[in-house]
Amino acid sequence: MPSGHRRESAAGGQEEAEATDEDDRDRTDIWPVRAMEMTARNMCPDSKPDERNCDGLIKRNGGDTEITVPLSYALSCKKVSPIEGDNLYRLRDRKYLQEDKKRLCAWALGTAVFGITLMILHNELCPVMYQPGSMYALTISSLISISTGFLLVLIMAFHYKDIMLFVIDHNQLDWRIAMTRHRVLGITLELLVCAIHPVVTYWWSPEEEGDFRPPDNEPSTNASNPLCLSTRHNAILRDVEILLSAMMFLRLYLVHRTILLHSKVLLNASYRTIGSLNKINFTFRFLLKVLMNKYPARTLLVFILLFWFLASWTLTLCERQVQLETGNMHTALWLTAITFLTVGYGDVSPRTSCGKVVCLFTGLMGVASTAMMVAVMTRKLALNKGEKHVHFFMTDFQITKRVRHAAANVLRECWLLHRTDVMKGSGREHRYRQRRLLEAIRVFRHLRIKQRKLRDYASEMVDLQKMQMIMYDLSANWNNSYRELEQRILSMEQKLDELNQSLQQTSRLLTQAMGGQSLERRHARLSAPHR
Repeated sequence: MPSGHRRESAAGGQEEAEATDEDDRDRTDIWPVRAMEMTARNMCPDSKPDERNCDGLIKRNGGDTEITVPLSYALSCKKVSPIEGDNLYRLRDRKYLQEDKKRLCAWALGTAVFGITLMILHNELCPVMYQPGSMYALTISSLISISTGFLLVLIMAFHYKDIMLFVIDHNQLDWRIAMTRHRVLGITLELLVCAIHPVVTYWWSPEEEGDFRPPDNEPSTNASNPLCLSTRHNAILRDVEILLSAMMFLRLYLVHRTILLHSKVLLNASYRTIGSLNKINFTFRFLLKVLMNKYPARTLLVFILLFWFLASWTLTLCERQVQLETGNMHTALWLTAITFLTVGYGDVSPRTSCGKVVCLFTGLMGVASTAMMVAVMTRKLALNKGEKHVHFFMTDFQITKRVRHAAANVLRECWLLHRTDVMKGSGREHRYRQRRLLEAIRVFRHLRIKQRKLRDYASEMVDLQKMQMIMYDLSANWNNSYRELEQRILSMEQKLDELNQSLQQTSRLLTQAMGGQSLERRHARLSAPHR
């Protein structure tokens, strides 16, 4: 019995010792976890009652933090302010703002074109289809004003998106930082340009139109429509109407912005990355250069046709007020064309100040377009690099052949002159041979000068990229040769080391052999007397 009790107490003591060891191991395993929990609490010290913070950390009353996610997230948690949290989505917001800008710009251009179309219809239909002051005239004028107001709203919304994009790109907190003097001036000028539209129709009075008669001293040979405001008493309003109607074409500046925002150059990420590395601003000037390089003829043709029709209609609008023949559309097209091409036959000329200004601007644009057209044609007719190399190679070959023939002719004429001297020919034949020799020498020198000029011009056509590739290949070959030389030197050093070791081994063997022979000789000498 005492022995059984002892065994039970020993077993109980062993179980208690094992339980104590397990508790110690549990405490040892839990300690790093608690240390990590304390580190996570210290990384998010500020807390509010029952507030979720830092991706899974829930703050209770009293500032205690309960971890409900893995500790890898807790360790990566840091204190983030609301503004910094919004900056995590800058790329997404920037993409949305770019899409909004594209959409607003397209809507603004459509609204501007709609207002210009209504203005043209109003000037062409009034007073042929309806009279000034009628319901139709008031309706179209109201639509023009409504489209202008909608256009102003779109422009303001576009600049609002642009300012927000500036704030995101520069990581600013206040939008007023983006409102520089240049930006404010540009927005104001843009709003003023878009706000221009004819408003004289609202001031028209039908009593003033009843007493109107065309002047006797001005011929009424124009078959085009008169102005909707062509009264004798409203001359100032008539000029204002023409000016406001013509200045509505300034809204077409939205074309270049729409082309820029919808171009593949701006939408392509590769273009933007390479441009940022090379510090290139993607403006309409850069896009115009790209279009002129890729589609020069097409771009010039579209520009010239649009400018031709717009300038012709504006000239018709200006000349229509005096009922001259230049108020016809076909005559205005002819006058615009000859002014654009700087021909000026003189059969038709503008009479009004507005028409003269339009013709002056047309002439300036014609000179610029002609210069660009000449540059495009020159580029189209010029040879490319491959064609130039082939052409100059064949030309040099032909000139070299002609030089050889000219040198042979010089030698032949020298021989003929020598034979004439030897045979003592007549003086006439001698002079003939001298003239032929001088002519052959002149032709030979001329061909040599021509060959030298051709080779000098060909040397100027050295392809820099090809030379760079050649130099790169040479440097690569030099590096390879240097590495091979280093490897050979190392191999020679290894061989010299091996040879040195072999020589040392040989010397050792020789020493051992000589030592063995000397011992044998000594033994032989010692054993000889005993014999």
